[in-house]
Amino acid sequence: MHDSSFRPCVLIPVYNHHQVLGQALARIAAMGLPVILVDDGSEAGSHTVLQELVASYSNVRMVTHPANRGKGGAIKTGLRTAQQLGFSHALQVDADGQHNIDDIPRFLALASAAPATLVAGKPVYNESVPKIRFYCRYLTHVLVWLNTLSLQVEDSMCGFRVYPVGPACQLLEAESMGERMDFDTEFMVRWYWRGWPLVQVGTRVIYPENGISHFLMWRDNALITWMHIRLFAGMLWRWPWLLGRKFKPAVKAH
Repeated sequence: MHDSSFRPCVLIPVYNHHQVLGQALARIAAMGLPVILVDDGSEAGSHTVLQELVASYSNVRMVTHPANRGKGGAIKTGLRTAQQLGFSHALQVDADGQHNIDDIPRFLALASAAPATLVAGKPVYNESVPKIRFYCRYLTHVLVWLNTLSLQVEDSMCGFRVYPVGPACQLLEAESMGERMDFDTEFMVRWYWRGWPLVQVGTRVIYPENGISHFLMWRDNALITWMHIRLFAGMLWRWPWLLGRKFKPAVKAH
């Protein structure tokens, strides 16, 4: 039976990643899914290409930041736009070709079956992943396990996920969160802290040859370090509740 209250869209934050975006949009359009593109202050040439792509699809809408705010800032704008347009869920896909478009129906089926649940990807890498990035992820995993006092969050860094729009926007309004590469992890930890349901699903993630990365070593590592310090401080006063909830079922997000 079709659930009329389940109205998903695809959310794509874009910053000068126009080269491979057309292929992803064509495949998503074939699935009949509406798309929200957030142009996060791309250069003029890239923005022009994005405008041309949007004009070629009837179900793609673009929101533009006049200046680059960061991936997290683009996701925040996309989620709020999805809420304004009446979508119930937003499936985030990165614009750089790392995520497996073929997994979109599987993720949306899980979200439809459990509408209050954050459905998040757990990367399955091939040989294209840079070894230093692969091993450095485990430092964040360990810190997240410490800040949640749990092993439930297996990977907090993968951006391929389905957000329940209402609860996600509620969390954005209630909490101040980073706007760059620190966002994905911080959002998931704060979601977990609220006791809201979370499921993680294996999905193929690749690093395309000649791919463009906007990760800035010093700036983003500093932001991520500061994020973990803030989360650790938040865990310290939550720890009795975090430990106690291990013996209680998760509550539904509202």
